[in-house]
Amino acid sequence: MAQRHDEFLERGGRVYGISADTAGMNAAVMEKLALPFPILSDPDRERAITPLGFADADDPRRISRPATIIVSPEGEIVFSVVGRDYADRPDEDLLLESLAALDLAPTTQQTPELGEPVAGPTAPSYKALGSYFRGAKFAVLAVRSRHRELGEGLRDDLKGYVHMVERYIEALPAVEERKA
Repeated sequence: MAQRHDEFLERGGRVYGISADTAGMNAAVMEKLALPFPILSDPDRERAITPLGFADADDPRRISRPATIIVSPEGEIVFSVVGRDYADRPDEDLLLESLAALDLAPTTQQTPELGEPVAGPTAPSYKALGSYFRGAKFAVLAVRSRHRELGEGLRDDLKGYVHMVERYIEALPAVEERKA
C-alpha cells in the first residue's frame, strides 16, 4: 500500500495501519519500510482489533488477522475484508476499485511522525527481507509441485500467496526510493 499510496490519496482515501505491536515496534516498521502512513498501536487488541473482528483467537502470539476496511466520510464501513491468517491480504487493485466507487475528492495525508523505534524480537532487517520473501515464494512453489493432487482450492491459495510475495519483492526497491 505504501508503493501505491498516491493512488489511494487521488481516490480520496487515507491509509492507516493498526497493529497489536507496541508503538515502538510500529515506529521501527514504519522507519524500516519508509511508510508514508501511520501504524496505530492496539497492543491489548481492545480498542480496534477485537471490536472490528480482526483478532485471531487461535493464534498464541495474540496478533491481528490482516484486514482492510474502507470507512466513508459519514463514518460507515463500506468495504471490509478480513484475512484468514497473517498472510491473507487483499490485492491493492481491489481496494482502489472499491475506494473509487465512493467518488471522493482527492485528499492529502500528513507524513507520520515517528516515535522511538524499537525492533521486535523476531523482526527481520530490511536487508534480509528480499531473501526472506524469495525463500517463502520458493518454499510454496515446492509444496505446490509436490502436492498437485490436493485440489484446486489449495492450488488457488498457493498461487495467491506466491502472487502476494512477488508484489512484496517488487515493492522493495520503492522503499529505497522513499528513503532517498
